[in-house]
Amino acid sequence: MSAVRTRIQKHTTTGVWGRAALAFRGYNQTNWGRTPELYAHAIYRPTIAKWLARAGDICSRSIGKPVDLIARLDKGDEPLLADYSEAVAIVMGVEMAQLELLEQHSGFCVSDARLAFGYSLGEVIAIAAAGLMEFDEAMSVPLTLAADCAALAEDCTMAIVFSRREKIAEDDLALICLEITSRGAGTIAISAVLSPNSYLVIGQGGAVDLLESQSRERLGKRVSIRRNPDKWPPLHTPIVRQRNVPDRASVMMETMMLVHDRPNPPVFSLTSGQANYGPLTAREILRDWADHPQRLWDAVRFVLDSDIQTVVNVGPAPNVIPATFTRLAENVAQQLGQATWQGYGTWAMASLAARRWLANLLPRDSSLLRAPLLKQVILEDWLLENAPSAPEKPATAPSFRS
Repeated sequence: MSAVRTRIQKHTTTGVWGRAALAFRGYNQTNWGRTPELYAHAIYRPTIAKWLARAGDICSRSIGKPVDLIARLDKGDEPLLADYSEAVAIVMGVEMAQLELLEQHSGFCVSDARLAFGYSLGEVIAIAAAGLMEFDEAMSVPLTLAADCAALAEDCTMAIVFSRREKIAEDDLALICLEITSRGAGTIAISAVLSPNSYLVIGQGGAVDLLESQSRERLGKRVSIRRNPDKWPPLHTPIVRQRNVPDRASVMMETMMLVHDRPNPPVFSLTSGQANYGPLTAREILRDWADHPQRLWDAVRFVLDSDIQTVVNVGPAPNVIPATFTRLAENVAQQLGQATWQGYGTWAMASLAARRWLANLLPRDSSLLRAPLLKQVILEDWLLENAPSAPEKPATAPSFRS
């Protein structure tokens, strides 16, 4: 994460919030980020405490046992997979707190953004923050089902399938996963489409071993597979169907009321690959969210195709989304033969063959050329860098929707 942070441009004026998209992170192995520093700040502390207390109360009701997230924060206690429900509650509570602090101290509220999107759990937070559903109801679904998702993780391996040069056809990879699954040695499936040359897969038992044995022959000699040593809940794969997670989530959402017909700002779904949340689609998208892959590359292209100038990364220590935009920006700049990007000057095209997957995309996807120009802000860093030094006068109630 530190490598990503060094490349994020710093902004100290409210001008940064001009054509902005809000990007929400999901669950990770570490979930506090710089929250202890925000909590230690006298002015920020009440907002952080309020949202952690609220998230803890919702978590307690959802899992049927007491949860004290503030006590966990005071002890510096990072929740592990066994405490997956509490990790989910931390991420959701901290992201909502950061948004309220952003409005209080910059005047920028959620509805001022042009777009919102989120990776995995982040999508649920995005629709709550954008006013489509009440926060408590949106949060209760993943919390209620968290224990089953965590239990499924014990026999699962996450891996990244990637090629440094060639594009990997999604259908080809999906077909191999289906064939391995049909042998009965364990279910394996794509969990996320990170880019045309990189995918996350999650497999049970020895399924990842079988995928690796076939990958170079069927996907290309330059394809590699790198396993993640940690255990991950197999969300966004058919594995969760083994405990009826999608259908149980769907039943829970039948009685949920939509606060508004559509989110404000629009929310781009990494489940559907579209900005199509509405009264007829919302529950179906969220049902599919549990067992369909996360289409992060679709979100990247959507942002670059739009007039978005800045991506504000919300949450504790965001990683996947800022790393993806940063890596793409570097690849584009290098592909065009520039060590640093300084605008639309003369482009040296000498290295166009270095990344064939990207070279093939650039002629028809010219919006990818905007990647080095896209600004990124890590919201928790911005809040700490711009923290007020003295208590402020009481202000009118913020318009932030809680």
